[in-house]
Amino acid sequence: MFDFLPADVMPRPIQRDTTPPSLPQSPEFRRALLATGQSPLVLENLGDTLVTRRRFALGVSCAMVNRARIKKPLRLIESLQEQGLGRTPVILSPEEPAAELAQYGAVPLLSPAHVAKWDLSSDRDSLRAGLHQKWRNRLKHAEAHTLRISRQNMPIDPSHWLLQADQKQQAARGYSSWPQTLTLAYASENPGQAKLFQAFEGKEVIAALLILRHGAAASYHISHSTARGKALSAHNLLLWQAACWLQDKGCQHLDLGLINTEHAAGLARFKLGTGAALSALGGTWLHWPPVTPLFAPLARLDLRKMHPA
Repeated sequence: MFDFLPADVMPRPIQRDTTPPSLPQSPEFRRALLATGQSPLVLENLGDTLVTRRRFALGVSCAMVNRARIKKPLRLIESLQEQGLGRTPVILSPEEPAAELAQYGAVPLLSPAHVAKWDLSSDRDSLRAGLHQKWRNRLKHAEAHTLRISRQNMPIDPSHWLLQADQKQQAARGYSSWPQTLTLAYASENPGQAKLFQAFEGKEVIAALLILRHGAAASYHISHSTARGKALSAHNLLLWQAACWLQDKGCQHLDLGLINTEHAAGLARFKLGTGAALSALGGTWLHWPPVTPLFAPLARLDLRKMHPA
């Protein structure tokens, strides 16, 4: 038999997106939410997109779709309506720029932030060669000292020194991250996926890093370094050792988190010094049919901010 169909009408294999989901869209994160008493929705018809919900005083509730790949905005909005959220305010924070959300009534609230994503798919020599020179020098500085690096599952202990240090750091710098209960739930509900790396000088711990694995990816979650740890560049050694271990486990990329050059310039330089790529998220949008049409004219003026250069 001969097939005389033109090449341009021949059936093509389905192209499936094999990119690992971000941490807030992962099954591991969903398990942690469930363990803390939350009831996230899963939109199975949209690649298991995770929708979290929160209820405030006076019975007011809202929903959030955080760091999802919104390739079909209209289908997403229809799915939310099918789930009974048609009149509920929904915060949309896509993983990638999605200016077409405006076509379906979403109003931009915040322009896109950026995250650092470290590609771990290359070989070890290439990974090290990709480090910026100053970063590599600090790594060599740490390797020249007799630091011991340990790796273990994160203890399910709210009094753990890293968690306590992180709480103090958040209070001092005026920002907030995950509540401790959620971090501990992640470790508890996903055995072996919350890895704690610690650097010791003798018997004294001088730095620590908590990595959360999710599928073929991982995320930089919490870290802290003492003054001595900073002097010995322990944080560089910890992150390098963690990256090497993740690479050995088949991890494709490490999400180093948000880059804030205005309020955390030093941390931004540290993350980007690994050779990680700067990736624009999709900004923050509000979809609330009873209200957003009123703001549509003003929203059009802000759309250019949702297209990062």
